[in-house]
Amino acid sequence: MNVSKTDKPSVLAIIPARGGSKGVKLKNLRTIGGISLVGRAILAARSATTVSEVVVSTDHEQIKAEALAYGATVISRPADIAGDTASSEAVLLDVLSKVSDTPDITLFIQCTSPLIDPADLDAAVASVRDGEAEVSFAAVADHGFHWTADSAGLAVSSGHDAANRPRRQDREARWLETGAFYAMNTEGFRAAEHRFFGRVRICEVAAEHGMDIDTEADLALAQLRVPRQVEPILVDAVVTDFDGVHTPDTAYVDEHGTETVRVSRSDGMGVARLRAAGVKFLILSKERNPVVAARAAKLNVEVAHGIDNKAEYLARWLADEEINPARVAYVGNDINDLAPMALVGWPITVADASDEVHRAARHRLSRPGGNGAVRELAELVLTARCAPQV
Repeated sequence: MNVSKTDKPSVLAIIPARGGSKGVKLKNLRTIGGISLVGRAILAARSATTVSEVVVSTDHEQIKAEALAYGATVISRPADIAGDTASSEAVLLDVLSKVSDTPDITLFIQCTSPLIDPADLDAAVASVRDGEAEVSFAAVADHGFHWTADSAGLAVSSGHDAANRPRRQDREARWLETGAFYAMNTEGFRAAEHRFFGRVRICEVAAEHGMDIDTEADLALAQLRVPRQVEPILVDAVVTDFDGVHTPDTAYVDEHGTETVRVSRSDGMGVARLRAAGVKFLILSKERNPVVAARAAKLNVEVAHGIDNKAEYLARWLADEEINPARVAYVGNDINDLAPMALVGWPITVADASDEVHRAARHRLSRPGGNGAVRELAELVLTARCAPQV
């Protein structure tokens, strides 16, 4: 197929999502960033400008309901291709036999890749649409030194000369198939009955988009890496730790033992904007360093520092100020923030917080402490306050 770029061929995205996964039970319904794996795949497909329709093939009622909620069409998968030995090709061919109109291009998307960029889907489809290839698939560049083992178990270099160690940028790239997606000329796929036929092109995707979910460990790592979907952060007060939130989690110490810290002017503007909007602001810190009070004075906000029991102080402050804890955001970065975070409706972490604290957060900021994290939160709060409430 060689279609003019001004034409719009039909592109059917097919997402297989069976219920009987073994490595991770009901894997396709597990969430990353607050969105199920099947939901993430559907959203990526629906956000691609080239995709005409999105179909989920499943044998499971909960997955069916989830797919419908995200706007996909659902086709029931027959029992004979619902087991773990059935090939993906069999599922794709089953769907193609049931749709009313055969698409020009079939886009096979797998739920196990939670970070699919819709622009990459469009690029793969374009390669097939424009006649550059019959198949285009997702892969990440790999410049590593590869090895195999011989019959005696000894290492043998593969694809490189072990005596020659060029720099990474001087090594020829290999490509690692991510499994995220495959764009295929439908007519050629139905004739070949497998996903690699004719001319095949690589669609390079960013290394971070090569994430694949196969085990509980993969899922746990992805849950830590991927920010939750941003809900409207509707709050009347913002409470923050100081070190590691308003500052990088470091300090400068001179020969006299005097500590100084670096803060963000952008954060200062964010605090000023919150105050102007009537949002109460409290810095709550265990540190007894006078720099905490000095920064609070500069920002013209309330401060409590040298506080050993931050949760106790916060509970008393909320009661005194008559603030509903459900409408309070607390921003922390380390384990001494866990107790106060548990008291509020919006426990939030900076990007470089410890893993244990991230797990307790309702929202994870994309910026690290001292580098615009407070400003990022301020903009989210202000956006939520300005948005029409329904």
